Amino acid sequence: MKVVTIATTDLRRLLHWRANIFFLFVLPMLLILLLGAAFGASEKARIGVLGANEGRLARQFVAALGARPSTELHRYTSADALQQAVARGRVDAGLEFPAGYDARLQQGRGVTIGYFARPNSVAQQLRATVQSVAAEQSRTLAAAQVIQRDLKASFASALARAQAAAATTPRVLVQLSAPDGSAYRTTAGRFDSGASTQVLLFVFLNSLSGAAFLIETRRLGIARRILSTPTSTGTLVAGQLLGRLAVALLQALIIVLGSLLFFGVNWGEPLGTAAVLVSFCLVGTGAAVLLGSLFASEQQAGPVALLLGLGLAALGGSMAPLEVFPNTARTIAHVTPHAWANEAFSKLLKHGGDLVTVLPQVGVLLAFAAVAVTAAVWRLRHSLTV
Repeated sequence: MKVVTIATTDLRRLLHWRANIFFLFVLPMLLILLLGAAFGASEKARIGVLGANEGRLARQFVAALGARPSTELHRYTSADALQQAVARGRVDAGLEFPAGYDARLQQGRGVTIGYFARPNSVAQQLRATVQSVAAEQSRTLAAAQVIQRDLKASFASALARAQAAAATTPRVLVQLSAPDGSAYRTTAGRFDSGASTQVLLFVFLNSLSGAAFLIETRRLGIARRILSTPTSTGTLVAGQLLGRLAVALLQALIIVLGSLLFFGVNWGEPLGTAAVLVSFCLVGTGAAVLLGSLFASEQQAGPVALLLGLGLAALGGSMAPLEVFPNTARTIAHVTPHAWANEAFSKLLKHGGDLVTVLPQVGVLLAFAAVAVTAAVWRLRHSLTV
């Protein structure tokens, strides 16, 4: 009972300082929003289309583009509305068909389709998709022109024959896979990747920052007064550990529920996600208590907490995806618990994994936690009895 009382007191002290509400909830949500808006990709890339009714060929072009599994079309009636939608991020790119699209193609003349987009990776991928659809239509039109010239047929008849032949032409299928060769079975939403990396960043960083409360407990003599009562050192240590774990779990719960509510983040299979988060919170708990027992003042611990919290997050893939790391850097990154947790979330969110899939990563995180907690208990006992 005393263990729970000590832990609850720590949690109340954390929430009593109103600035912590900003770091616990507001800042993580802002970063998830900014990362999703700047770098995230929604399940389907949104393309605004203007002038899609310029003729049969224009409609076929739009139909072929809309049939791509990664695109979602939005119709617009004016250039200003389309440009504004792209500028404000309502669509990722805009496609504008010129007047007389069909007539110019039937006359064998070239046509330029207007394309404008936001300056991000999604727009570049969309451009390649649009160019692919345009190339397919160009090949069909070229075949129709040959049929029209050689067989003296009408353009409509020649185009129908060319399209029928194109429909039976064998196609090359490309399968997208992860760097390790496994298939991407699900598509992550716009904010999913940012949410999973930020939960690791803030859980660990705020856990380390919370070491200041443990230092304050010792510096103000609160620990000595507690030990002067019928309370053992083991009970006090267990209470401090439980308090730090409660703070870490609260931080994780706030980010998970907040991102789910505000951004519709899909956190994957619940048991697998819970296992990763709990094991990572245990790592943060051990690291926080160890840091709090090593330093004599908050001024000493603060810079170290910030350096370790941000440094390990950057090295472990919470600021840039592990997939973009060179092989050597990716190997080095796995000296951090963040890399193992990010790898687990990649399996859960991008590959449709479950608890069994992430057991290796969870096992490594629990090993990190065991080392950190053991060292923290030993050092805290020593600092409380000195």
